[in-house]
Amino acid sequence: MPVSESTEQILDVAPTIPVQVRPEPRFLSLDTYDVRFPTSRELDGSDAMNPDPDYSAAYVVLRTDAGDGHEGHGFAFTIGRGNDVQTAAIDALRPFVVGRPVDAVLGDLGGFWKELVHDSQLRWLGPEKGVMHMAISAVVNAVWDLAAKRAGRPLWMLLAEMSPEELVSLVDFRYLSDALTPDEALEILRRAEPGRAGRTERLLASGYPAYTTSPGWLGYDDAKLRRLCEEALAAGFTQIKLKVGADLSDDLRRIRIAREVCGPDVRIAVDANQRWDVDTAIAWVRELAPYHPWWVEEPTSPDDVLGHATIARAIAPIKVATGEHVQNRIVFKQMLQADALSYLQLDAARVAGVNENVAILLLAAKFGVPVCPHAGGVGLCELVQHLSMFDYVAVSGSMEDRIIEYVDHLHEHFVDPVAIRDGRYQTPTAPGFSATMRAETLTEFAYPHGPAWAEAVV
Repeated sequence: MPVSESTEQILDVAPTIPVQVRPEPRFLSLDTYDVRFPTSRELDGSDAMNPDPDYSAAYVVLRTDAGDGHEGHGFAFTIGRGNDVQTAAIDALRPFVVGRPVDAVLGDLGGFWKELVHDSQLRWLGPEKGVMHMAISAVVNAVWDLAAKRAGRPLWMLLAEMSPEELVSLVDFRYLSDALTPDEALEILRRAEPGRAGRTERLLASGYPAYTTSPGWLGYDDAKLRRLCEEALAAGFTQIKLKVGADLSDDLRRIRIAREVCGPDVRIAVDANQRWDVDTAIAWVRELAPYHPWWVEEPTSPDDVLGHATIARAIAPIKVATGEHVQNRIVFKQMLQADALSYLQLDAARVAGVNENVAILLLAAKFGVPVCPHAGGVGLCELVQHLSMFDYVAVSGSMEDRIIEYVDHLHEHFVDPVAIRDGRYQTPTAPGFSATMRAETLTEFAYPHGPAWAEAVV
């Protein structure tokens, strides 16, 4: 229909209405918290190398001016003393985040990771290991938490919905290409792509297998060990783990009790927490062998690749598991190349966050080694469930011989805590990385002046 003359006159004289352009949202603040829980009072978390841990989180919250109410939460796990140092390291990353455009950072999470890890001055503090690398993990994971919340997806699903090309772009292949190339990583991801939808449905319906370490802390007496083993069986767990390494006669008595309670069909893993030299590890595990330990975890220094390989050959068919203290993807690469482990125990907060763990999952898939994450510390269960579930849907495509550690304490401090039913992690559906602590927890357990510490002897 032609425009009438009167309409043309109105259009000619109508005033121009200025368009309101909303400023691009930016990161407004990076706030840190030294949060510690007095777990040493009940010996929760005790083992041969760490007899009195106070489970702690060097915690970070990223806030933006986007006006959508979303924040990014992350943390580095420690066991007490030094948590202030770890918190200060996270705080040192503030200039890399505050003031930057949110969409630009979230749109290039591979580039953001490389910027932090390969900064020419920060790199000198590692490189790619120790306190600074863990600080980067806390910030990177917080950014991923924010990305998942803004997308309205739990982190595992956000990752699992990415294309193979997008996932490969997250990974830094420097130092890895002799073992895993970008083309090989693409092939792994493309091979798993056709079954993603079905695996997602199965994951949402039935969750992911778990094992429990709760019976096995070294400071527990025999009656408590027996009771907690019985409770684990009643709760549906098919694998438990015992701490070992302080005293051989004690270890033999404790694993005998556990085997009596659990019977022959329940897997019993043992964890030495880096206690032994290579020869000691071999001799000690051979003494435990009549009780059929499923794996021995961290039998020696986490940096000793060849030592782990020697132990693995000597104690077979008992398996070696390690990874919670492996400091970066390069050491994992060497462990896999040397056939030094049968189970890869990545940690969500030891290496530099989600990106590096995607690389480690791809390495494990290339070498055909199952991933059974470390998850004993505060908040680690909440995080690693997402990594294993992503692995199942989009990388390995398998739950065979895969299982996530579970410890039944401190989950009440999280807004979206893990849920266990019939010995399985129930699949998280809330947006984010499940990392958000309750505001009252950040106040109650603030160190050293929070109410939980007010009367403690420090």
